[in-house]
Amino acid sequence: MELIDYLHTHFLTRAQLLAACATDGARLDAFTAAGTMPAPSYRLRVRIDCTSYFGDHAEDHALDWFAKGYVEWLHVLLDGAQDPYRLFAARYRAALHALPLFDMEATDEHLRSEWQHFIAGTYGLCTRSGLPEDIAAKELAIHVIRALTDDGRVLDADERERLAWARDLLDRASSPFAPHERARSSRARYGLK
Repeated sequence: MELIDYLHTHFLTRAQLLAACATDGARLDAFTAAGTMPAPSYRLRVRIDCTSYFGDHAEDHALDWFAKGYVEWLHVLLDGAQDPYRLFAARYRAALHALPLFDMEATDEHLRSEWQHFIAGTYGLCTRSGLPEDIAAKELAIHVIRALTDDGRVLDADERERLAWARDLLDRASSPFAPHERARSSRARYGLK
């Protein structure tokens, strides 16, 4: 049940997302089908087998879980955002430029790739909010960590300080991850707990 507790703590069910945005499932489904709303980050298939005085009973359910930050994104869509990809790209670039150790270019190709992961719900799973700002921070942190550590050289004091900054940024942007995913997560890969 640790996974269920994790989901209840860090995500919203479809019903909770719809209630938070005062909208209905048809509108959410239309945005998702149009490729402007991220898919759920987790989908659970649940089978309930129950035995009681009245006999046996079985039910099957599909439960979708969305990043909490998707409330903000869905509000943007409901407010009539004309070009959600352009908004995503602008927010991503602005977040990168606001970071003090900015040294990563957000090319159109890179942003298109990030957009696809965003729409697939991937970043809802691996960042705190699932929004462009956390995505940009996470990607920049990983970029800096790799640049400083991939060749195995000994780092000078400035590089160690930069590495510590990047790990802190990654820690702030990354989700804690579901129990079954932690060992394979970016947190484990880049030395975070």
